[in-house]
Amino acid sequence: MIASLSGVVETVSLDRAVIDVGGVGYLVFATPGTLAALRVGERAHVKTVLVVREDSQTLYGFADADERELFEQATSVTGVGPRIGLALLAVHAPDAIRLAVHTQDVKAFTRVPGIGPKVAQRILLELSGKLAPPSEVVSTSSTTGSGSTTGDGSADSSSQVVEALVGLGYQAKAATDAVAAVAKDSGGNSDASQTLRAALRVLGGRK
Repeated sequence: MIASLSGVVETVSLDRAVIDVGGVGYLVFATPGTLAALRVGERAHVKTVLVVREDSQTLYGFADADERELFEQATSVTGVGPRIGLALLAVHAPDAIRLAVHTQDVKAFTRVPGIGPKVAQRILLELSGKLAPPSEVVSTSSTTGSGSTTGDGSADSSSQVVEALVGLGYQAKAATDAVAAVAKDSGGNSDASQTLRAALRVLGGRK
């Protein structure tokens, strides 16, 4: 199992990065918050989980061991795969997830793309008693990280955000409308990662 990577960042986009380790480029999928800390041409260290299936081997990267642990616990729940686990961490910080479980907050989980009421209830049931208490009281709508990955609020970055939302499971029209709403509210001044997080909150509010 590949538990971590240390190397030079080759590329960064909205949902993935390539990290060169000893001349081998590893493709790593991660949340906007984790990717925001990566800089092309600079060294980086990420915790990872390798998901092996019959037809693929996929690496998921995390800013720290806490995020990785929450991902592994979330994906241990029946019906929660790696893509939903990553979406969960894109919408909520680790402490927000713990708080939602400890307070049995179904709505916190149904705001995540791909999670409906039944899966949310299953998460609460299967993770109840397994997570440590949240280290501090946080809003269950908080997001991981801040900063920019790519883009500058342009039409090109907006299309990247729409593509990322569709990849998370949203319909193209819903994703496009959410990005347009975020752009209107921000005056077009949000970068791509900020737009993605804001669009996830808009879409979550419609569930």
